Amino acid sequence: MDAILLQTLNGLDKGSAYALIALGLTLIFGTLGVVNFAHGALFMIGAFCAVTFSRLFSLSYETLDPTKKDFLGNPLKVKTPYLEGWFGPELGGTLIDWAVPLSIIFAIPVMIFIGFAMERGLIKHFYKRPHADQILVTFGLAIVLQEVVKYFFGANPIPTPAPMAFRGSADLGVLIGMDPNVVIYPVWRMVYFFFAAAIIGAVFSFLQFTTFGMVVRAGMADRETVGLLGINIDRRFTIMFGIAAAVAGLAGVMYTPINSPNYHMGMDFLVLSFVVVVVGGMGSLPGAVLAGFMLGILESFASMNAIKSLIPGIDQIIIYVIAIVILLTRPRGLMGRKGVMED
Repeated sequence: MDAILLQTLNGLDKGSAYALIALGLTLIFGTLGVVNFAHGALFMIGAFCAVTFSRLFSLSYETLDPTKKDFLGNPLKVKTPYLEGWFGPELGGTLIDWAVPLSIIFAIPVMIFIGFAMERGLIKHFYKRPHADQILVTFGLAIVLQEVVKYFFGANPIPTPAPMAFRGSADLGVLIGMDPNVVIYPVWRMVYFFFAAAIIGAVFSFLQFTTFGMVVRAGMADRETVGLLGINIDRRFTIMFGIAAAVAGLAGVMYTPINSPNYHMGMDFLVLSFVVVVVGGMGSLPGAVLAGFMLGILESFASMNAIKSLIPGIDQIIIYVIAIVILLTRPRGLMGRKGVMED
């Protein structure tokens, strides 16, 4: 029972990242009809927003500390973060410690701006082009962004720790009446799951309960009719592209303590996320979320030693095997709509 619970939690953790990235992908495809292979790069940029913000918070200046001396008796130089110098050691230290969550404030406008720039500067020219052209140009853009990040941040992963209060693990078994020390799980991974659930809920609520969201949903169903009503649906779709970029960026920001950011992390998640989108059904937001969590849990269970001993390497291919099975039985995916990418 404890192994099943742990693997389920691991699956929800992976599924959260898959679902967030797939949700943004589906938002872009459902509104603009664009297959955006640069979406994984937006996830990567979000992660490096957290890295940049953490570095800014850790900027220091040197002072001489008369209480500390070298072997010649000279005062030693010590580095003091600017935040601690401005706000005091306690508040400044707290701000530095909470740099990753606070970087959300920095990442949201940055990601929305990047989304707007991508859509207005490049992708709008490919709306009426074949999907193969869209894939090629966005994949090329992803490679460019990846190399830019590699140039400025290097090729090695950059550890970015979670706040001290969320480091370590929690005994979840005790909470559900099990023996102590049976189900131990990292706290930040649970935080990531609840964060992902909040973002997903916010996106669905925005689309379902706001006038803007209702117009966008109408435009996704029948773009021409909405345009004939005098509504500038293109502008709203551009805003949705920015929102989708922000969703991917926030997923990357909060994932940094789980997986140290590196320049190829966007590509690592991109292929899996596209599989999630196809399995869930192209253009289906609920399908993308459902498939993300489902495939995350299946991948987690496939990584168990007992399963790998029976079928070696199954953890590397399980997502693709499930995708093949689902698409053979349901060609439009779990919740796909008729006519999407069938022209």
